[in-house]
Amino acid sequence: MATATYRKGLYDLGSGCHAWLQPDGGWGWSNAGLVTGSGTSVLIDTLFDLPCTAEMLAGIAPVTDDHPIETVVNTHSDGDHYFGNQLLAGGGREIIASQAAADLMTQESVDEVVALMKSPGPAGDWIRKTFAPFDFDGIESTGPTRTFTGRLDLDVGGREVQLIQVGPAHTPGDTLVHVPDAKILYAGDILFIGGTPIVWAGPPHRWVDACDLILDLDVSVIVPGHGPITDKSGVHRVREYLSYVISEATKRFEDGLGIDAAIESVAQGKYTTLPEHSRVVQNVVSVYQTLSTQPVELSRMDVFERIAARDGFTAGEVAR
Repeated sequence: MATATYRKGLYDLGSGCHAWLQPDGGWGWSNAGLVTGSGTSVLIDTLFDLPCTAEMLAGIAPVTDDHPIETVVNTHSDGDHYFGNQLLAGGGREIIASQAAADLMTQESVDEVVALMKSPGPAGDWIRKTFAPFDFDGIESTGPTRTFTGRLDLDVGGREVQLIQVGPAHTPGDTLVHVPDAKILYAGDILFIGGTPIVWAGPPHRWVDACDLILDLDVSVIVPGHGPITDKSGVHRVREYLSYVISEATKRFEDGLGIDAAIESVAQGKYTTLPEHSRVVQNVVSVYQTLSTQPVELSRMDVFERIAARDGFTAGEVAR
């Protein structure tokens, strides 16, 4: 992402709610949340590796010393929101995620990231440079001890915390975490603020629907999965981007363009100033996957190859 305009660390949002932010919010640099009740707290997401998660746990200790973490909620199945779970496992703690997210929170998901770091060619160079700050050694995939579908209301030390499943959207099992009495929402990767959203699962219109749901909630402070704290203006910006890509990719599908021609011909306009705007590759793929009666034969590695090329990684040359 662009130069960070927010700092790393713990933010007091008021009403016993907190956020842990990781600039610059780009690939892997996710946020987490903490909601306290009477003598307890719920942690919303862990981070991409064990060192980042350990640093966060030390940083939030001034709060959790008086409000021990008894529950962990994972907003979805991407590793940068759950690979640190093993540091919270045991001790009577409950880990909660949607069933659709839980289905993907396996050791194979860790192994896939490790394998990607060893990939050959320009895409491998891009992957290693992008994820170089993270240490994937020793991660044992630690999934939920409790799952739900649709909605689950939690009692956190006498206050209500609502888990609202909105996936499939960014991933199959996306969940919003709403704290009604504080008018605060933890959005997970339904919101990328100051960066480009990426539709891994789709269909993309469900992500737009998720934005509309947030806009209908009585919330004033929103913690995104990536980027600085926002309000409903940030939701509008994400919705606008997604709607634009859906519209442009649909036009090309209806005109009979192949997937690569469609990707190359989508003019991102003002969105080219967004960091990670090369993610448009996967976003167009997701629209085509939704509209086509035939499978769109692009693997995750195929997508990374196209993103890497857009980011200047070509055979024999590594972008700096």
